[in-house]
Amino acid sequence: MKSALTYSALLVLLTSNPVRGADWPQWLGPERDSVWREKGIVESFPEDGLQIKWRSAVGLGYSGPAVANGRVFVMDYELKSGEIANSPGTRSRLTGQERIICMDAESGATRWQYAYDRPYELSYPSGPRCTPTVNDGCVYALGAHGDLTCLDAATGVVIWKKNFVDDYQASTPIWGFAAHPLVDGELLYCIVGGKGSVAVAFDKKTGQEVWRALTATEQGYCPPTMIEHAGVKQLLIWHPESLNSLNPLTGEVYWSVELKPAYGMSVTVPRKVGSYLFASGIGGVGALVKLNDDKPGAEIEWRGKPKDAVYCCNSTPQIVDGVIYGNDCQIGSLMAVRLDNAERLWETFQPTSGGDRRASHGTAFIVRHEDRFFLFSETGDLILADLTDKRYQEISRFHVLDPTNECFGREVVWSHPAFANKSVFARNDKEVVCVSLAAE
Repeated sequence: MKSALTYSALLVLLTSNPVRGADWPQWLGPERDSVWREKGIVESFPEDGLQIKWRSAVGLGYSGPAVANGRVFVMDYELKSGEIANSPGTRSRLTGQERIICMDAESGATRWQYAYDRPYELSYPSGPRCTPTVNDGCVYALGAHGDLTCLDAATGVVIWKKNFVDDYQASTPIWGFAAHPLVDGELLYCIVGGKGSVAVAFDKKTGQEVWRALTATEQGYCPPTMIEHAGVKQLLIWHPESLNSLNPLTGEVYWSVELKPAYGMSVTVPRKVGSYLFASGIGGVGALVKLNDDKPGAEIEWRGKPKDAVYCCNSTPQIVDGVIYGNDCQIGSLMAVRLDNAERLWETFQPTSGGDRRASHGTAFIVRHEDRFFLFSETGDLILADLTDKRYQEISRFHVLDPTNECFGREVVWSHPAFANKSVFARNDKEVVCVSLAAE
């Protein structure tokens, strides 16, 4: 599709907008790398616990908070009728409203909210999946049934909106639209669906389509990811059939490698380390991909086997000093795995399900801070830990909020927190909690 932007204008879009160092304006943080770079953070938790700064009520949602310019943005679902039943293969029918809520980051007071009617027909239907993306004075929010809304971040006034089902004839995935929108320069990248439109780039200011690309049986759940290699910016799109690299300005496909997770569940974003990408998913599907260093291209270095590698789903892994730290979705443990040969080094259930045995989709969200890690477990605990190739060592643990959802008979909270303003912002299906992590 022809763009309203000229090619010369597009050339300047490769420069991303700067964000404040204390902000967490999108999923996985300012650089989408799960790294918190703020200084003055506690090295261990006080014996009497961390300071809770505020609690504010919200409705249902897997959507994590975003924090920018003194505001907290989160999506939720206000249930009107219907019964929530978390069956992996069955869609529940609900009526209610999706909402985008803006709170004051210091007090938790609501500044504004925008709501729209949205019937649900989803498996695991407890609210929107995507963390809002805040950029250049706007907030971009994607609902579970494909409602994409651009609002003024200060006032909540709607600037433009789309619906992927109506506008692109996309089918709503059984677990809802879950690929967090990505802004880079003047473009907003989304996983949409429909023929020829698995990936779509929009003008972030007007919502006008700039290009569309790729066709697959399903669009999957994996957020678009931007990398740079061989001197070229590349947009990574992993749908349930293959991992693809695209020209971010035009949608032209640079390369594709087959990578087919079970149940159409391409979910976690590929992690780049040097000349390699690591991608993994449910069904024992994972691979280390070697990138060409001279021009865009890729080939498989290794594919995981039943007793090696780690197969992530709910939580994107971290890779540090040649070691992958990730939650295996089928076993449910946090694992350490060698990047070069997929050898498993150790595993533990303590930061995921908190038990000592298999727990399908056991989850801990992993954020690196300097030489340590903050883990947010599905039990609602914030954990400060030291992870090395030799061991998992827990330094401190604090219970932030109670799990209010359910998975395979156990209580869980599956929402990625935000780390900003020397604090952690976490949510369940009842409240957002802000906890201070400032060193005294």
